[in-house]
Amino acid sequence: MNTDAFRAFLETEAFPLEAAFLSQPFRTLLPTLRALRDEVKRRGLWAPHLPRAHGGMGLSLVEFAHVSAVLGESPLGHYLFNCNAPDIGNQELLLAHGSAAQRDRWFVPLARGEIRSCFAMTEPASAGSNPVWLETRATRVGDAYELTGHKWFTSSADGAAFAIVMAVTDPAAAPHRRASQIIVPMDSPGLTFVRNIPVMGDVGSDYASHAELRFDRVCVPVDHRIGEEGQGFALAQERLGPGRIHHCMRWLGISERAFRLMVQRAATRDLAPGERLGRQQAVQHGIAECRAELDAARLLVLDVAARIARDGAHEARDGISLIKFHVAGVLQRVLDRAIQVHGALGMTDDTPLAYWYRHERGARIYDGPDEVHKSAVARRILEAAGMPKAAR
Repeated sequence: MNTDAFRAFLETEAFPLEAAFLSQPFRTLLPTLRALRDEVKRRGLWAPHLPRAHGGMGLSLVEFAHVSAVLGESPLGHYLFNCNAPDIGNQELLLAHGSAAQRDRWFVPLARGEIRSCFAMTEPASAGSNPVWLETRATRVGDAYELTGHKWFTSSADGAAFAIVMAVTDPAAAPHRRASQIIVPMDSPGLTFVRNIPVMGDVGSDYASHAELRFDRVCVPVDHRIGEEGQGFALAQERLGPGRIHHCMRWLGISERAFRLMVQRAATRDLAPGERLGRQQAVQHGIAECRAELDAARLLVLDVAARIARDGAHEARDGISLIKFHVAGVLQRVLDRAIQVHGALGMTDDTPLAYWYRHERGARIYDGPDEVHKSAVARRILEAAGMPKAAR
């Protein structure tokens, strides 16, 4: 997959905007960003993950993985090409499982980049790593659902037109059949935007934020439900398979940019006259280790992407778990080394390193923490070797 056109656009248009992005409210950049998005469309690079019939490039999952790694090198990359999370997952979900009316009302403007969306699943009162046990309820009242509950870490809810909400529609059903996914317009009566949650002191913006929401008897028509009642968990799992490829390749893009910044700093910074930082053996070892980890992680993710495309997400579930915790760890280690090499500069917003360190530490937590994925993979390996399954 030739990614030169994407890289060239980032270098000429996105990288120069990063200082303003890190220091100004996102809304002040919107006129410039909208013009750049229009230019992306004119160049035929819009929504690379979507079919051509819906205005995209029609790339396969493996092809898009290569693109996602490039776009990850800028905090603005995925947004400019309309493949940023959570919009990309919601687009794919609505395209695959939305009704004709849902696609017309929500998918089409989302695919065009006219609106943004969010996904509300995590709750402060229940374990985010176990989404089958949710407390938010969607009670059937005639031809409507009445939603009551409390969500948080609803990423990008600030400025979103709608949320896709995971809510329990049948408390008496089996755990994996209790919840459904329901589209809720953000301006619905009873939906309260409580706050953007500060992450390591950064409250975020109306683009990169994590919101707390309350639902107090929010009524939406039954036809806002996506798929069948009780299908919420299955849809979430289907969404997460390709979604983890998207995340992992974006993390590798971030890591590659951090690596380049680290190398440049080491090659040009003097500790004293004639004593270059890059001549320190500890710095050299860190650079070599990062290069090895990045190359190995990229090959692993691309292999899992190929398996998902060939065999489906369920058959590739061990690989999906492996890349989730492994690449998140690589990301954290590369960012930490890059900041260390930059010294005090690395802790400022004069480079994107500190921004990524704040916002991407969550990579080891969201979509299932490291420990959950490691245990799931190890359990299946052990059971295949003859260990009895645990009683449920």
